Amino acid sequence: MGKKEGKKEGKKESKKGKDDGRMGKGEYLEKLAPLQLELNRMARWVQHEGRRVLVLIEGRDTAGKGGAISAISDTLNPRQCHVVALGKPSERERSQWYFQRYVPHLPAAGEIVLMDRSWYNRAGVEPVMGFCTAEQTQAFLDQAPRFEQLLVDDGILLFKYWLCVDQAQQEQRFAERLADPMKRWKLSPIDLQSREKYADYTQARERMLKATHSTHAPWTLVDFNDQRRGRLRLIEHLLAQLPDTAVPDAAIEFPPLAQEPLKEQYRGKLRPI
Repeated sequence: MGKKEGKKEGKKESKKGKDDGRMGKGEYLEKLAPLQLELNRMARWVQHEGRRVLVLIEGRDTAGKGGAISAISDTLNPRQCHVVALGKPSERERSQWYFQRYVPHLPAAGEIVLMDRSWYNRAGVEPVMGFCTAEQTQAFLDQAPRFEQLLVDDGILLFKYWLCVDQAQQEQRFAERLADPMKRWKLSPIDLQSREKYADYTQARERMLKATHSTHAPWTLVDFNDQRRGRLRLIEHLLAQLPDTAVPDAAIEFPPLAQEPLKEQYRGKLRPI
């Protein structure tokens, strides 16, 4: 296939969608644009009202957590909207109260925090992969609702999303990561080991939902077999949970320059490339 033909195929897919029924890129971007406008209005409301928003994004490997977070945060002020993706705990952190290392990342007034995985590692990857004991998992399941009650009582707007993906789709995405040098960094030995533990993750998730789905901090499951549709559903749901967030735009004067626009001047040896 030549380059021109390949471009035509790409345009055709982006407008009409893929043969498997997944949403095409063109349709997705068209529907995403007004949602991102609403997200900016919501962010302005959060800042104006001094609210604190915390969104936990959980799910299986390849579910699409990073893409969902990017869809939310890409057009927001990075000084206001923070993405938190913690790595493995240090030796010191392992000796602390389990929730302790997450507390410094909670939002302050006017901030939005999106967590790419969260304290719920202890209910999912850690017990499934043998990184914690059964007693530690049970202690977490007992404490998590109480911890989250404290957050909500203190005024944090807490939202918890679990991204769902079937194993066939997960396998396809793993294969794509393996074949694509731009995505190879997403593969880790743990990811490959988890391929054989799909059912174990299901059991761990159901136990987690039973213990931590509450009226003050409910879970929302989102179908992410089609990641583009999943992102749109998630954003629509998030916006629907908040009140009317309309805040008038601040009046900003933008008078004309007092002189003709100036050009850059270079007095030394250095010149722009």
